[in-house]
Formats: sequence, C-alpha cells, structure tokens
Amino acid sequence: MAKTLRLILGDQLNTQHSWFQKVDPTVTYLLMEMRQETDYVAHHIQKVIGFFLAMRNFSEDLKTAGHRVLFYTLDHSENCQNLSDQIDFLISKENFERFEYLLPDEYRLDRLLKDICDKLPIPSSSSDSAHFLTSREFLKDFFKGKKTYLMEIFYREMRKKYNILMDGKEPLTGQWNYDHDNRGALKDKKILKKAHIHPKEVSDLVNLLEKSGVKTIGSIDAEKFPWPTSRKESLEILDYFCKNLLTHFGTYQDALTTWDPYLFHSRLSFSMNTKMISPLEVVQTVEKYWYQHQDQISIAQVEGFIRQIIGWREYMRGIYWARMPEFGELNFFGHNRSLPDWFWTGKTKMNCLSQAIGQSLGHAYAHHIQRLMVTGNFALLAGIHPDEVDQWYLGIYIDAIEWVEITNTRGMSQFADGGIVGTKPYVSSANYIKKQGNYCDKCAYDSNKKTGHGACPFNSLYWHFYDRHRDKLEKNPRIGMAYRTWDKMKNKEELLNQAESYLERINDL
Repeated sequence: MAKTLRLILGDQLNTQHSWFQKVDPTVTYLLMEMRQETDYVAHHIQKVIGFFLAMRNFSEDLKTAGHRVLFYTLDHSENCQNLSDQIDFLISKENFERFEYLLPDEYRLDRLLKDICDKLPIPSSSSDSAHFLTSREFLKDFFKGKKTYLMEIFYREMRKKYNILMDGKEPLTGQWNYDHDNRGALKDKKILKKAHIHPKEVSDLVNLLEKSGVKTIGSIDAEKFPWPTSRKESLEILDYFCKNLLTHFGTYQDALTTWDPYLFHSRLSFSMNTKMISPLEVVQTVEKYWYQHQDQISIAQVEGFIRQIIGWREYMRGIYWARMPEFGELNFFGHNRSLPDWFWTGKTKMNCLSQAIGQSLGHAYAHHIQRLMVTGNFALLAGIHPDEVDQWYLGIYIDAIEWVEITNTRGMSQFADGGIVGTKPYVSSANYIKKQGNYCDKCAYDSNKKTGHGACPFNSLYWHFYDRHRDKLEKNPRIGMAYRTWDKMKNKEELLNQAESYLERINDL
C-alpha cells in the first residue's frame, strides 16, 4: 500500500466514516487549526473555540483507536496556516505517495482542493463524506427543468425514501405537514426546561486566539463553554432533547421570548454540521422515541423537527450545489446599504433587534425565526447589501457553514435570489413580531404606531419596501393582497417619509 496522507477538515468529524473502521499503518490523517479558516470572515469566538475543541477531541479519538494522526495547533511551529502549503510541506517532509480527502461542503474549499490536487506530484482522490441523505446533484436532477424548487415536494420524497413517519406510501395520519401547528407564542415560562450543556474550561484556547491575534466577535465564558464538542456529548444532547424538549418543540419553535435563548430547540445543529452526529440517526432516534411515547407527544412536535432536518437542511444543501458559485453574487433588489453599526453590538432601541442580536453575540445562537423574521426581516426592509448580511450570519452563529448559511440568508431571508428558495420575500411589520412573543414589551418604540414620534420602524419600512420594489413584486401571486391594501391607504406619503427618515439615521435607531 502506498504511504497515504488523508485530510480531515474541521466539519468532517465523523468517527463512523468507513475511513476509520480499520487501522491502516500506511495512512496518516491530517487535521489543522489554521488562519486560512479563522480569518476569511469575522467569526464568533465561541464558533472558533467550538471547532478547535471538537477537532482536538476527534483527533484524540482517532489516536485512541490506533490511527496515525498529525494535528497542527494554531501555534505549531510547522503550521503553514493554509491547506496548499501544508500539504506540499508534508508530502516533501514525509515522502507521502498518495493524497486523499473527503469532499468538502463549501464551494471555495472544493475548488481549492481540486486546484491543489491538480498541482501535486503524487496521485490523489476524494471520497464522499457519507453524511447527507442526498448527493450533491440530487436536488438539481430532481427538479430538472423547473424554475423554482419547492421544498415541500422534496421533503415528501425524503420521507418516502427513508420511510420516516410513513404508513406504506402515505404519511401517518394522512397529513404531511403540521406547520400550522408550529407557530405558538410562549405564554407560560413555567414549562421551560434548562438546556443540557457540558460546561468546559477553554481558557487555554481563548488565550491561544488572543496570542495569535485572531479577530473574533461575540463573548464567551471561558470556564463554562456550553456546546457539545464530541460525539458522546452530541448523543447525550439528543437523548435530553427527546426526553425533555420534544414534547413542546413544534408548538413553540417559532416563539420569540426574552425568557430563554434556547426554548425547546435541540442545540444539535453544530453537532450535525461538524458531522459528529448524522442527520439520519437524529431523525430515526426522534421518530423511535415518539413511537414509544405517542400518548405524551403529538405528531406535530415530531414532524416539525424532522422537516427541519431531512427537509429544509437537505434542501438548502441541494440548492447550494445546484446554484453555486453564481448564487453567492445574486442581488435581486439591488440593495446596497451598509449593515447598521449596532448589528455588531446589539445596542439599538428596537427591543426585538436588541434581544436577537444580543443573544447571538452572547450565545453564538439564535433560532430560525429570530434569524429570519427579526434580524433578516430588518435587513431586507432596510435594503442592506446581501454581501454584508451574508458575512454577518456566516460569522456570528456557531452552526454557520456557507452551504447552509448562504442559501438561508441570501435566498430565504433576503430574497436576493429572486425566488429560487422562497416563493415570496419574508417581510413583516411589527404585528408579526408582537404576535410571536414578548419582544415588543418595554420597547422604546410603539408597535401599534405606523408614523409619528416613537412609531415602530418595522411598520413604515414594511410599506416602503413594497413601494420601492413594486416593479419586481406586484405580479407575484402571493403578494397581490399587500398592493391592494397599499393602494387603498390614504397616508402613503407620510409612511414613506417616516421610513426615509429612519433609513437616513439608521445607526441611531
């Protein structure tokens, strides 16, 4: 056997992969903490720490199993800080005869590794990461000839293919989707449960980042780092979710509340996106638990969770590979305004944004409605350039990797793709935010006021958005009602002037 160097990226920590099922003394595995990955965007400090710690744990697991591993810490004297130089260095130093890697999930890394291999003096090959339920090309082929890719159709195909919540060829109970049951506003904080965390001391890693000059955003408690960074911890969190949170997950997954940052969400996205745990085992574990506890948990709770994973998550990945790299340049509305300064501090008088951004900076986490209908909603209404929105979302969340971030942000949230991901822009006035929870309580702005002193900015910005993009949106069949309402309104000029005044002093809102 040829002496082989195998690369493992920071989001490929899958101990169940076929590569690791037997020890081969001719194979060496390479993992690196490198500036190439810490510096391409300003990341949350918890995100960088999470990846580094998970990589270190994974490396130790491989070594314990008998594999040969080269692990380069950020401050290692032989760390070249980028993939190309490091691979060249090791091939020369250790006389490797072959190079292999697992297919990366980001387009930039996919291109980089192909370019690296084209220049190598030794043979190379790639293998599938064996994580996702579909291939890169599946969604593009599935919707071949279609202008838009409807997630619901894809989701149903996944349910059938993997026999999830199915009765033969039909869904259990005869209903595919319980989305209408997944929009409850939390009224009673007594039913909340604390998140299951594994507090870890990470002062050494925090000091490493500081000493190395890595620029990060957000905050961290170095004595109680709360995220799972091993397969064992990830499985424990999955078990805790089933036993303690699943019973209310679906009902309150869209709730907006100041009472708790995690609500009934599983906190498994980082574990899945680093591949410490697989989407199929998560879904099958939840499904099995529900079958055993149907008298305590309604199917709406379970279906809502499963849809997010085998539906939305796989769908977003499929969009990514079907449409990149062009997707990353789309700007349907031509938005070009800069992101307000307070997106980096949370210091805004708008309580909903202060809460959502403050939570993101403090926990490297926000659930999908906080991302879509609070921060994303404001960015779209205000006309922020999609590039700036992408960079913020990619950096601030611990689970953000481009394949899942950019399709959600530039597509679902900002409608910069013109309708590939969603059939309409997801925008709202203050009414939606108020309905979903207590974010409008104790706010400096009045959610009921559309104009005048103290009027909530969302209300006038909502109509300003529709007015300025009428040529692009009026013919959308899902938006016609909005324009019919707008045409009947008698205070159009007042609303538009109010919105303009807010946009002119956006950093002071």
